[in-house]
Amino acid sequence: MIRIAIANQKGGVGKTTTAINVATALAATGWNTLLIDIDPQGNASTGIGIAASERDRTSYDVLVDRARIADCVMPTRIPNLDLLAATVDLSGAEVELVNADDRANRLRTALGGDLGYDVCLIDCPPSLGLLTLNALAAADTLLVPLQCEFFALEGLSQLLQTVERVQQRFNPDLGIIGIALTMFDRRNRLTDQVSEDVRSVLGQLVFETTIPRNVRLSEAPSHGVPALIYDHACAGSRAYMALARELITRLPEKRKAA
Repeated sequence: MIRIAIANQKGGVGKTTTAINVATALAATGWNTLLIDIDPQGNASTGIGIAASERDRTSYDVLVDRARIADCVMPTRIPNLDLLAATVDLSGAEVELVNADDRANRLRTALGGDLGYDVCLIDCPPSLGLLTLNALAAADTLLVPLQCEFFALEGLSQLLQTVERVQQRFNPDLGIIGIALTMFDRRNRLTDQVSEDVRSVLGQLVFETTIPRNVRLSEAPSHGVPALIYDHACAGSRAYMALARELITRLPEKRKAA
């Protein structure tokens, strides 16, 4: 199982939308997929169609009570896609774990062993706190959604510094599989400028696929389904399917053959 954290400490960059729709696209191609919601807002859980009243055991139980992930995951309406949900209870996990010796490795320990999945996507909160640190310590690689605006570039610099610190202290094998440009609007000249700047600095690390601003992407969560199901033909859905295909080509051959 390859473990991919989807993180950016800046909110509103399309992180959860990316997690939901890439997970759906991978599942649709036959990958047995686990989506982990480690954001106390629980937006990935809601966006995949799991109401708060249905979330009996969550990522909070895994991190704090050390429950087995296999006992906490739940199926979704999407074939090949299971969810480890989150609730607002998770907001207290950072406080409860502050004095724990292994507080940064709870998720990594829980993901050990054969869980029966090909790929695991971890949707992180918009911060660089203990929850995101758990995700980065547990992940093989990192996917970074980056909104095409000036301030997003500053946030990217902070995130890259955090990745270096995680590599030094917790997870030396952590890599970055790619940066996905989101909310791309060709009518806005600044969008093109930010895209050019990011590509000039990070080169091949940036995915060729860009995710456009799209009304259908924004509407889908209110219906409790990924955009790929809500409107598979819209520009946003087509972009996420292309991003998933590009992501698969970047995975090691032994992973793709799984």
